[in-house]
Amino acid sequence: MIAKSLKGRSAAMDPGIWSKLPPELLEHILSFLPLKTLLNLRSTCKHFKSLVFSPSFISKYSSASLFSSFFLLSHPQCYSNFPLYDTIRGAWRKLGLPLSFLPPSAAQFNLLSSCNGLFCFSLPNSSSFLVCNLLAKSSRPIQFPFFPFAFEMLTLVSTPHGYKIFLLCSKFSSNYAFVYDSKVHSWRQFDGFQPLLADNFHQEGASFNGSLYFATPEPFSVVCFDLENGKWKNLDTEMPRELTFVRLVSNIDEGKLYMVGGIGRNGISRSMKLWEMGDGGNWVEVERLPELMCRKFMSVCYHNYEHVYCFWHQDMICVCCHTWPEILYCKVSRRTWHWIPKCPSIPDKWSCGFRWFSFVPDLYTLA
Repeated sequence: MIAKSLKGRSAAMDPGIWSKLPPELLEHILSFLPLKTLLNLRSTCKHFKSLVFSPSFISKYSSASLFSSFFLLSHPQCYSNFPLYDTIRGAWRKLGLPLSFLPPSAAQFNLLSSCNGLFCFSLPNSSSFLVCNLLAKSSRPIQFPFFPFAFEMLTLVSTPHGYKIFLLCSKFSSNYAFVYDSKVHSWRQFDGFQPLLADNFHQEGASFNGSLYFATPEPFSVVCFDLENGKWKNLDTEMPRELTFVRLVSNIDEGKLYMVGGIGRNGISRSMKLWEMGDGGNWVEVERLPELMCRKFMSVCYHNYEHVYCFWHQDMICVCCHTWPEILYCKVSRRTWHWIPKCPSIPDKWSCGFRWFSFVPDLYTLA
């Protein structure tokens, strides 16, 4: 309607029209601008400058923007440039990692986890982690608890007051859990879980109700770690029969826990199913992977399930393989399965080392 009313007038905007618009309507219109244009508006007036830093507006912008949801691919050969798949537009893009975030002593880095617009890197040569917000161009180095420090299953978790980093560490033949809290900028050490949680070091913990949930090796079960008090707990829940592998993933916004698992015998999966944790603590089957797609996925991983890992991204449960450059995902609301095609810039000779991450840019998440 606004566009029609301005048709035939001067190209210059009429201040009389824009000055009479209700603030909430003006914010709604501005929320559809590209991010680059929106940031350039900061220099035009004080109102626009303060608007860009308003939590209520950025919430509207994040939901309306077409540039707010990506799959990010990390690979040993992608040192300074991570391929991005825009899940809204269904197209591949590229993101150059600003090397200014890295200290001069960092000769190499590994991307380990992502959450709420933040990324967590390991900087082996400087014995530290690096948490950064690529959109806000902010970062924070975090020193290892001690050195040398061998760790696994690192998980970055968003909290109401910042974030936490969980990881397991084997020290002096014992298994310990370490938790870093950004609120107090310090590590805490807790007892680990015996026996070791899983044979898959690519799978992160599933954040659910203030705890991280993990699947154990056969005989399969589910355990959780309370991020506040550091206590472990075995879930008293019956697991589906004839499982060949188990992965857990959570929808933090809606407070739901899901389980992806293969069904078969003698370590050979004949099908793959999706379950949701019910109110009574039991697993309720939600969906089954179509047969043809299941055959492709099982041929991709060669029934070597230690390479399989899952994560949640914007109503999608993503099932990935460390040796395959495509993503299999389930659109939970529609209960449909799809493949994300291979990135055209990836050479065919790259046969392993593919790590996918959810990337939802957030300008106001602090590192």
